[in-house]
Amino acid sequence: MALEARQDLARMIGEARRIVAFTGAGISTESGIPDFRSPGGVWSKMSPILFQDFVADPEKRREAWGRAFSGRAGWVGAAPNEGHYALVRLLEAGKLSSVITQNVDNLHQDSGIPAARVIELHGNASYATCLDCGMRHELADLRARFVETDELPVCQACGGIVKTATISFGQQLKPQVLRKAELEALNSDLFLVLGSSLVVYPAAALPQIAKRNGAALAILNREPTDIDSMADLVLNDEIGPVLSVVAATLLARPAGRAAWWGSDQRGSRPPRRSWRYRTGSGSRRRRPVPRPH
Repeated sequence: MALEARQDLARMIGEARRIVAFTGAGISTESGIPDFRSPGGVWSKMSPILFQDFVADPEKRREAWGRAFSGRAGWVGAAPNEGHYALVRLLEAGKLSSVITQNVDNLHQDSGIPAARVIELHGNASYATCLDCGMRHELADLRARFVETDELPVCQACGGIVKTATISFGQQLKPQVLRKAELEALNSDLFLVLGSSLVVYPAAALPQIAKRNGAALAILNREPTDIDSMADLVLNDEIGPVLSVVAATLLARPAGRAAWWGSDQRGSRPPRRSWRYRTGSGSRRRRPVPRPH
């Protein structure tokens, strides 16, 4: 069953011309980074600091910076895993258009995907920005001054409040980032969800936007999600081992559509089909659904 599902995923990737990957905590936990909400996750060990409290209260800012500089949250410092590198291979093969991520760990960039191809819905924990003028500040520089003087970081350009470049509770997503993600979803022909429970909105609406605009939807996540019924393919499995094998197998095939589709020497492909298929502890369901060219 698992092998057949991986073959179906490879088939979908092989058909696609503009894949958008949507990644959540599940791809980063395979690098040893804790997730947020599960037992033993980040928020079971420390309470989130609301954005409004961070801005209004210097002591909350001090607590937040203490967390950031100590690495207690565990969001940075890890290395990319085989799931991240599989996406790099798909990008290099011209299959992957972009990565939309809910993660703040910078691992997609560290794996080799250009920053311009990564849309970070919830920001990035590896650097800081000024809330007033937007100037970027490196954490190493801020940490050195904080340790030396015990003074809260302030903007070197305007003296404004500096915060890690993440989106905190109570802080709005940047409209331009969300709009860019929506456009990528609308322009995709395969929307590939990797390691997201799809419960946080508006991010969780993106696969639904893609699907309703005609894209195929594949979900690779250890646990079921609320929108599995919309998906063309659902695999409840580990991301790195599955995606790395699929990418390696697909990209090892001889070049050209004729090699991929077998007997059609002209290189044309048969009518595109999407597959409904469920793996894991649930029941098996596989039903081909014709899709327009």
